[in-house]
Amino acid sequence: MSRLHELTLPLSEARVRELRVGDMVTLTGAVTVSIGIPTHQRMAQAVRQGEALPIDLQGGAFFHLSTYVREQDGSAVPLYLNPSTSTRYNAWMPDIVRGLGLRLVGGKGGLDDASVAALRECGCAYLSFLGGGAPLLSRALRGVRSSHWNEYISQFRLLTLDVSALGPCTVAIDAHGESIYDKLRDRAKGRMTDILDRLRHARQVT
Repeated sequence: MSRLHELTLPLSEARVRELRVGDMVTLTGAVTVSIGIPTHQRMAQAVRQGEALPIDLQGGAFFHLSTYVREQDGSAVPLYLNPSTSTRYNAWMPDIVRGLGLRLVGGKGGLDDASVAALRECGCAYLSFLGGGAPLLSRALRGVRSSHWNEYISQFRLLTLDVSALGPCTVAIDAHGESIYDKLRDRAKGRMTDILDRLRHARQVT
């Protein structure tokens, strides 16, 4: 049976390893977001070269969530949160997970086997955010904590946002390597023979 976890960042490895596939999560604290491919390349390169990022992500969360930040009355105001497809970043996620001490990553659509291996090795979980859920997710926004690499467009910057009860989102890949995507794929394969038989029978009848 799935459980709801109300989590406050940063997180310990032990706490994240308590999460199981199918559990629901809400998050409060600081989360870092970007949907930029150049941003991911830059993060992975920094890890490989032993260079520090402008922010410390140890015990933190890095999500493929798009946002636009508007300057309003001298303050930076994040206007929305909307998930992006994580598989676009497969090439860089293993280095990012292994090198930055992350406890949570996420977006939509999951990650590849190499990334799942890094999650399992490091005690990091992948959260799935509701596609098209921007109105729900955006209610959690409380402000901008920091903004780096500002030569990029807003959605590509390395933004750290303050959120309160962000979610609910689903633990889609847990820190033990269990994946909801694998379960769904196996279920679909199991049903395929019956579906094809029914289609074949329908063609014969008509």
